[in-house]
Amino acid sequence: MLVMTRRRMLEAGVVAGAFPRPNMAQIQGRGKPAKLLSESWGPEKLAAALLPREKWEPFPSASDRLAWDRLPPDVKQGLISAAERHGNQPWPILPASVFLQYARTGDRAVYEGIRSARRERLRELVIAECVEGKGRFLDEVLNGVWATCEETYWGVPAHLGLQKVGIGLPDVTEPTVDLFTGETASLLAWTDYLLGSQLDRISPLIRHRIRLEINRRMLTPNLERVDFWWMGLDPKLTRTVNNWNPWINSNWLASTLLTETNPERRIQSVYKILCSLDRFLDGYHADGGCDEGPSYWGRAGGSLFDCLELLYSASEGIIQFYDQPLIREIGRYIYRAHIYNDYFVNFADAPARLRLNGDLVFRYGRRIGDEKMQALGAFAASQHGGSTRGDSIGRQLHALFNLQTLSTAPAWQPLTRDVWLPGIQVMAARMKERSASGLYLAAKGGHNAESHNHNDVGNFIVYADGQPVLIDVGVETYTAKTFSSQRYEIWTMQSAYHNLPTIGGIMQNSGRQFAARDVHYMANDRMVEFSLDISQAYPPQTGLKYWRRTLRLDREKNEIELAESWGFAQGGHDIMWTLMTPCAVSLTAPGEIILAVQKANSATVRLIYDAASVTPSVEEININDPHLRSSWGQRIYRIVLRTTAASRNSSTWSLHIAQSSVRESR
Repeated sequence: MLVMTRRRMLEAGVVAGAFPRPNMAQIQGRGKPAKLLSESWGPEKLAAALLPREKWEPFPSASDRLAWDRLPPDVKQGLISAAERHGNQPWPILPASVFLQYARTGDRAVYEGIRSARRERLRELVIAECVEGKGRFLDEVLNGVWATCEETYWGVPAHLGLQKVGIGLPDVTEPTVDLFTGETASLLAWTDYLLGSQLDRISPLIRHRIRLEINRRMLTPNLERVDFWWMGLDPKLTRTVNNWNPWINSNWLASTLLTETNPERRIQSVYKILCSLDRFLDGYHADGGCDEGPSYWGRAGGSLFDCLELLYSASEGIIQFYDQPLIREIGRYIYRAHIYNDYFVNFADAPARLRLNGDLVFRYGRRIGDEKMQALGAFAASQHGGSTRGDSIGRQLHALFNLQTLSTAPAWQPLTRDVWLPGIQVMAARMKERSASGLYLAAKGGHNAESHNHNDVGNFIVYADGQPVLIDVGVETYTAKTFSSQRYEIWTMQSAYHNLPTIGGIMQNSGRQFAARDVHYMANDRMVEFSLDISQAYPPQTGLKYWRRTLRLDREKNEIELAESWGFAQGGHDIMWTLMTPCAVSLTAPGEIILAVQKANSATVRLIYDAASVTPSVEEININDPHLRSSWGQRIYRIVLRTTAASRNSSTWSLHIAQSSVRESR
């Protein structure tokens, strides 16, 4: 009856009270922004559609023993054991001297590691208490809540630039909101929701403290300020928003819906969140391509989905955007970037191997009615022993209460044959649909100011039978240098360590003007071709007039051809082609390089070139960084092909990539 009443109110244009709109002249953003979300749901309609806070029950609380007791016994025991391992150990402290390590040395990992351990421990204790329901974990939940509320700053040192102090120690008088502030507020808000009555029996001041800190550190700053760059609402700021926008907004929305007791502020906050999410959507093309890569999709498109699900739930399905084409395409990106098993197309800062949040992908696919997306989500969950942990407490709750549906859903890999995302100029192609057999090609155009950019216009990767052959190395563990003016001093960011040419010793430059032009794509049952001019990605001192790079996948021959043609304004330059590979490299004979694919019984891959035009060499690169090791192991190789004296003034070059049969490779 409540749903019908609210629906009729909306249809009749009746609103429950008057809610002033925020100052739109202040928060509209740059240019002519779209209003996909905020135009459909203004404050008055939101007020009529959203359930009051005290009536919204998104998940069973710990007091609902029947719902929690229905979880499978092995799942419950695993969640209880995760909390038991902490025992009564002291909570790790966050010293000021460790916070200062970022300013002093650029190291961000130590502080973030301690902080993450504290948050993970609290989450495990909260879920374990919900599962068991005996009060055994409540004191440690209390200790975790209290310790978190006593922290000076909920963000991390690397994000202190949001404060006026900029770097060093945080200023407690200026609460600012970064990714980690949002995650912390959401964790405490869900703790308040799930264990509220149990905490009240210990002391009513616990929940009072939780709400005070969430309001002081998250809700009020976000409602009163527009100068946080991630919001995209300050016309004076020119920085493009990225995954921070939906990620923080999802936690802001959860915290608002769960803890904001003032109805007017609650509606104003939700509306401002919609305006901010519109700025995120402004950055997307109609194809839904994520230029940050598939690992960031989980906190870009995936966090957008978190926001939409919160709105859907808090309005009992009245507020929904799943019929919007852009929302659907943003979801589909994740299986279009999928190569095989846990390998993904990893341009930008993404790792090549990704442990996908299967439940998140499945639920997104179910909302938009996409069979492939649901299947990939179910497959990813099955590969990693289910999906009951999630990567935040809100997602974990979804995973736990969606477990039965997910475990019985059809699970398979879509392995899309042809992918073309013209907005971000990324293509991918394989021999046939739903098969990893044979060669796989992915390539990109774009520009060198993309989010989490590498200087990589024209880069490509090749896989064989689902295994990496020519790769995008990815990015090392983040440090202060990663997001500084020295970013492109890092080798993994440089074009000379991507599958690209270096011209007269000159690499590609960073910046929006260093971009692909004249990009063409075609695909049919026999062949796929991707062609672009990459000359503008290099600085003018190369003297390039043009550099046409063409990649062709021949489906009949199971071969890839890289064809290059170029022209200089005058004279010529030495040219060096780089090919990055995790495969053992054999320079067996002039004109041929053999790559041993890292898979038992897999065929080798041959690189065939004109021995008169280039001279090959191989460099071994030892991998010490744990982030890179998770994708490539202890070493990778850099193949360098340098023009010979006889070919220096040539204007064409080609490389053939052929996969031998298993019989031929033995």
